[in-house]
Amino acid sequence: MEKKEYLNISKASDIKNPGERRLYRFFETIPGIISLGTLFGVLVFSWLFPSEVAIFIICFCFYYLFRVFYFSLHQVVGYFKVKANMKKDWMKELKKASGKSWKEIYHVVILPTYKDSKEIIEESIETLIKSDYPKEKMIVVLAVEERAGKIFEKQARIIGDKYSNQFYKFLVSVHPDGVVGEISGKGSNTAFAGNEIKEKIIDKLKIPYENILISTFDIDTKVFPQYFACVTYFYLTEKDPINASYQPVPVYNNNIWSASAFSRVVSTSNTFWQMIQQERSEKLTTYSSHSTPAKVFFEVGYPANVVSDDSRIFWRAYLHYDGNYRAVPIYYLVSMDAVMAKNFWRTILNQYKQQKRWAWGCDEIPYMMFGFLNNKKISIWHKIGHLYTVMDGFWSWATAALLLFLLGWLPILLGGQKFNFTVLSFNLPILTSRIMTFSMIGMIISAILSTMLLPPVPREFKWYVRWYKKSTVFLQWIFLPITLILFGSFPALDAQIRLMLGRYMGFWVTEKVRK
Repeated sequence: MEKKEYLNISKASDIKNPGERRLYRFFETIPGIISLGTLFGVLVFSWLFPSEVAIFIICFCFYYLFRVFYFSLHQVVGYFKVKANMKKDWMKELKKASGKSWKEIYHVVILPTYKDSKEIIEESIETLIKSDYPKEKMIVVLAVEERAGKIFEKQARIIGDKYSNQFYKFLVSVHPDGVVGEISGKGSNTAFAGNEIKEKIIDKLKIPYENILISTFDIDTKVFPQYFACVTYFYLTEKDPINASYQPVPVYNNNIWSASAFSRVVSTSNTFWQMIQQERSEKLTTYSSHSTPAKVFFEVGYPANVVSDDSRIFWRAYLHYDGNYRAVPIYYLVSMDAVMAKNFWRTILNQYKQQKRWAWGCDEIPYMMFGFLNNKKISIWHKIGHLYTVMDGFWSWATAALLLFLLGWLPILLGGQKFNFTVLSFNLPILTSRIMTFSMIGMIISAILSTMLLPPVPREFKWYVRWYKKSTVFLQWIFLPITLILFGSFPALDAQIRLMLGRYMGFWVTEKVRK
């Protein structure tokens, strides 16, 4: 299969060759088989071989404890790097490091939107205006969906007229509905907007692609003042800067004080996971809001036929450039919305749906496997390393919380009277509970760091409300076991089972509500 063909695969049915299609379909079953096999295996073996399973559970708890300490160390180091970089004057660093060359760098910001309110869109644009980078070097694209209806296209035109003089160029693109081969969502909208800006502005003005960074943001993404200066600094000082994407750390502070406690825990956990990944840069891939060189964006082609476009653009580039591609960690924040809906139960449902959409990233596993088979130029060790990292991540996402919090008692419940009279049976719950108690150190570290990343409580809240919200910041972490299962394992298993059965997901747009 030609490189261009396998780069564009979104699912098994895209492949014409029957043998290759069956192989890809087999790869799609692997994440679900491994996760379900682990859970059912522990269940069955707890009945057949309770002593062996008890030993496995103890070993797994020790393994998890080691990971907690390992990740907590990265979390702390990552936090202090973020705090240092947020205080740094990146414009000053940029001018000192690159002289006048930074003045040649343009930033294209693509903001895909679907039925979002004018308030949310304008808040994000206002942060672009307040950034320290020269606005005459910034091009903004507000990318709306035709399927949203004329009212939202009209709203976008009004916003475009309002801000057209604030940047070098401001373009409103309207992504047509029902394009064959596309999945309606952020990816296809972003791809269309990128082509629009290329044809209507970049190529006409003959701006070299090497002088452009394209930031693909969620519509609720708010940048801090030094973001573009920081990214430009890394772009101009990085070795081989074209063959890299630039990944900031996401926080969910836009509405954090209005969000439910479990939404705050889920959002903060995601921030810390990304912060940990930044510390392991060889394992880092692009996620959500990030910046990509225009040469890569146009040469590789932004994916329009997948749900997880933010990670797929990385793997497309990695395969296209025969493994010579990476994500550069930028220890600088961008802020987005925590999940919040019109009522509590709808918020729970939306949180689950968002986590399931993120967990659908497991479809990168068959894509990587098939791509690695077709690309003979990438080192076998790099292939194994990347596959292990991604597969371990999705396996842990789906199974770890269940193994830790629910399955420790299975050998006792299913092992029968013979096992229950053994010393191992007596000590199993005691030992596992002590290991889990030690692992709470990681939760305490997360609780402390989460408070240090929070913005001040808005003055619009009454004093006693502000006091109450501050006091619940630590208490909210008691929901961690529940959130890890309800908004971790369950949606991850849901996504993997759907992929295994060939019940492919479409793109679900997270509802954005401000109170």
